[in-house]
Amino acid sequence: MVANASRDAAHWSGPESGPAVSRGKNIALVTEDLRNGGIIGVALGAREAAAVMGWNLKVFDGGGSPAGRSKALADALASHPDGLILCGSDALENSPALAAFAHQGVPVIGWHAGAHPGPIADTPVAMNVTTEPIEVARLTAMAAVAQSNGHAGVVILTDSHYSIAMAKARAMEQVIRACAGCSLLEVRDVAISRSSEQMPAITRELLLRYGKRWTYTLAINDVYFDDAIATLTSAGVPSDGLNLMSAGDGSASAFLRIQARTYQTATVAEPLNLQGWQVMDEMNRALAGQPVSGFIAPLHLVNVDNIAVKSDQKLQYDPDNNYRAMYRRLWSPGS
Repeated sequence: MVANASRDAAHWSGPESGPAVSRGKNIALVTEDLRNGGIIGVALGAREAAAVMGWNLKVFDGGGSPAGRSKALADALASHPDGLILCGSDALENSPALAAFAHQGVPVIGWHAGAHPGPIADTPVAMNVTTEPIEVARLTAMAAVAQSNGHAGVVILTDSHYSIAMAKARAMEQVIRACAGCSLLEVRDVAISRSSEQMPAITRELLLRYGKRWTYTLAINDVYFDDAIATLTSAGVPSDGLNLMSAGDGSASAFLRIQARTYQTATVAEPLNLQGWQVMDEMNRALAGQPVSGFIAPLHLVNVDNIAVKSDQKLQYDPDNNYRAMYRRLWSPGS
């Protein structure tokens, strides 16, 4: 599984047909927190696609707090959009606010808005764009087992505010527990929105508690590692003394760390720019009254062996499967 996921997805496996674009639509994109590299990547991809479609895309940032998220959703509703994209926020948690959009006939598409790809039950979200998080998490944990030859001492970092994060953490935990020679040291709940203030102290605490038994950290997002590196360095931990692996999303800082062989050795990098195009395509289908495509991008593991080949100048995973041309063809038949 690790070997297969380390190869690039060179062939388009997404939709082959869809409705033409009606130009001039106004789309609101509400983000959980624009400090999150995955969210930024999707937002940039959506903006790129919007320019091709002749749509107006306005971004509302929740800033990583409940109050900020509520204001962003309220501001988005007040802008009278034709469609809403919920990016990185839990749809069930925000179902009352989303119901207001549905009441006005505004379709809703999500990215990482729930634990699984597809429509989200009991919400207006017609399609949640994501790779399958359980498989992402299993792949990350299997990479740790394989790299350690079955002797990983693991700490898992997650955020209980999000169902997708908890689903990932449970899947990683199951894989590590199934490895006879591995040890699960701890599952730590750390809010992504508070990572910068909490991770330095948490990293020091974990080093004191587990010492050399702690050899792998599996996290539900790369952002935790951004805030732990300085502490590891100041504590004298060598760059190969602790392996950091992330079950998403393949941020620029993660790519830099993997390239430099500095602590982080792998990330399951979602094709963020492609997914930005996909949320816009799913929105186009919803506005046209057609079913969503349901496309799920293949998993891709970025590690020290393939990063020199797979990364590009933007320091993100952008598959060479011609997705831009494919979506252009869908939106403008005969072009």
